[in-house]
Amino acid sequence: TQGSVDFPTVEFEYGDADSRGAELAELYSYTEEPELSTNRRCFEEEFCPQARGRQWSELDTAQQRAQVLRLLEGLEVVSRERRLRAARAILYLAQGVFGDCESEGDVLHWSRHNSFLLYQLGTFSAFLELLSMEIDNSQACSSALRKPAISLADSTELRVLLSVMYLLVENIRVELETDPPEWKSCRETFRTELSFPMRSDEPFALLLFTMVTKFCSGHAPHFPMKKVLLLLWKVLLFTLGGFEALQMMKVRRREELGLPPLPEDSIQVMRSMRAASPPTCSIELAEQQQKRGHRSRRVRPLMKQDSLDIYNERDPFKNDETGVDEEEGDEVDGGIEGELDLMERDALLPTIPAQRPPIERVSFPKGLPWAPKVRQKDIEHFLEASRNKFIVDLGLVEPSRAGLKLSSLKEKEGIPPLPPHLPPLQIALLKILLAAAPTSKAKTDSINILADVLPEEMPITVLQSMKLGIDVNRHKEIIVKSISALLLLLLKHFKLNHIYQLEYVSQHLVFANCIPLILKFFNQNIMSYITAKNSISVLDYPHCTVHELPELTAESLEAGDNNQFCWRNLFSCINLLRILNKLTKWKHSRTMMLVVFKSAPILKRALKVKQAMMQLYVLKLLKIQTKYLGRQWRKSNMKTMSAIYQKVRHRMNDDWAYGNDIDARPWDFQAEECTLRASIEAFNSRRYDKPQDSEFAPVDNCLQSVLGQRLELPEDFHYSYELWLEREVFSQPIRWEELLRYQ
Repeated sequence: TQGSVDFPTVEFEYGDADSRGAELAELYSYTEEPELSTNRRCFEEEFCPQARGRQWSELDTAQQRAQVLRLLEGLEVVSRERRLRAARAILYLAQGVFGDCESEGDVLHWSRHNSFLLYQLGTFSAFLELLSMEIDNSQACSSALRKPAISLADSTELRVLLSVMYLLVENIRVELETDPPEWKSCRETFRTELSFPMRSDEPFALLLFTMVTKFCSGHAPHFPMKKVLLLLWKVLLFTLGGFEALQMMKVRRREELGLPPLPEDSIQVMRSMRAASPPTCSIELAEQQQKRGHRSRRVRPLMKQDSLDIYNERDPFKNDETGVDEEEGDEVDGGIEGELDLMERDALLPTIPAQRPPIERVSFPKGLPWAPKVRQKDIEHFLEASRNKFIVDLGLVEPSRAGLKLSSLKEKEGIPPLPPHLPPLQIALLKILLAAAPTSKAKTDSINILADVLPEEMPITVLQSMKLGIDVNRHKEIIVKSISALLLLLLKHFKLNHIYQLEYVSQHLVFANCIPLILKFFNQNIMSYITAKNSISVLDYPHCTVHELPELTAESLEAGDNNQFCWRNLFSCINLLRILNKLTKWKHSRTMMLVVFKSAPILKRALKVKQAMMQLYVLKLLKIQTKYLGRQWRKSNMKTMSAIYQKVRHRMNDDWAYGNDIDARPWDFQAEECTLRASIEAFNSRRYDKPQDSEFAPVDNCLQSVLGQRLELPEDFHYSYELWLEREVFSQPIRWEELLRYQ
């Protein structure tokens, strides 16, 4: 568009996580760099005297196992300092014994090898017990509460324990083609142990949930939240499965229920879509013809009405990036007369003289990328309207039958309950996300998420201040990345498990103001956030462990790396958009929240990021609210409307482009949420809070449990007890053949 900046197309591959090296590097802050040499020194001091002077790679498997067992014994001593030294030595092993390596690849190789070795010898269980002790350390909590400023030193033990556990989970989680068979079986065993209690009363993920809620309640401000959130995300990704695993679960479940296979894989379709600016409308062809004097009719410029088109005219960020908004640079963009259909455009093309250069045609794709979908509710409305119109019984079509079959089968199968403290966890995650958002202003009552990145002694030089500033911004970006991925993963798995579990979690997120929080996150210069340079590559693990650190200067810190964009920030933006889509899909009340909070200009600015997946989820959010934005907005944003038509899936009786706001009845929205809440509570009561005499109560088939139950006997039972035994037990013959047959 004239007057706008042409942003390059972003070549981004969306997946469960970044590369293994990048994910391991984000575990450490730049302030923790001196501790790497401390870990190495502890390992060398704890190394067995018989093996000193030899590299770790020179030891055979038996010798390596003996060294690990020797270090694990050091975790059981009484001295707190002695336990910390042994834990640091084990952390050095998990970090890849970088002192013996010459390249980054060697460090990653030995980190992975040692992680499997440590897990097989029971290291994770030992560190889990130490973590439980450290969480309940009231002395450390009270000491942190009394301090006016909490620093990196207040969470030393916790950071060491969490780092070892994270390295084990991440290294074992990632599956490579070169893995030996014993590693594959070890991975499955580890996944099972993480899913169920390990020497404790609850699964490991719930222990991490407890740490998050305890931190946000103010009882443990020294907890290193970045490491906790990263570990929590990777544990859920490991145990529940990522996006590919979710797709396989969908396919397998549909096969089990006898439903037709899925027509497409959504992520694969999005990867094949090409990112671009909003498509060129036919109005631009008319403008070219007008400039050359070959217009058959004049297009009148549209006079915008301020009372209707507030979303374009009152855009506070209209000039901060491009000087002119993406679609407001055209004087006649969006006019009714300027919107030529394909027939009119083709009729105008032959009138151009031959000596003139031909007008460049707009190439439209053949067909749309998505297969159309239909809901059971849409089919029922269509059938009801058809019956009323033609007085004929059309019956249910196949998609509706499939939906009914799926619903009935889900009602019959057992649904595992949700954790009881899940709503407080969601509120805690949103509080941390708010504190880490770039648009948030520091407040006195906000939680401190920088406790595990600030050094004991604050910087005194400009260079140190710049380095710490980059570290703090990077720290916040990693927190946003982990929370966004964590929430999205929970929503997708709850939806696959049971729709009411998804609605339960979604409604709590909405009530906790998740929708305005995400919009607040996007109400920034999104291109600057996507291309942020908050990283110092020479300080990243494992680069800093095998290369000499060059002299850092202010110029080198300002330059940053040479990457086109920041992977984690783009990943976070897509995750937050997907969460927003899941919260608002088919919910008119939540769609109206998007309108009330004026999300249209905020979302339109996000279209400047030329990445297909991000553009798609932005267009989805714009599509669901176009009917509520008014006719004038649609006329003034025809490029966006064309992009929605070309990229977003269409559905049966979809009136997004021409529907009026007749459905926007505010008095119905509160009733909609109340009805949903009642359905959720009825589901929870039926599944989890039901009485024992309910017909839905599960049958107890355990012999010991049944015989161990105390039954209320009638008062006269002891009078006839002996007669009952004689008649029902002693006088009855025992048919041993039948008894053995049923064993």
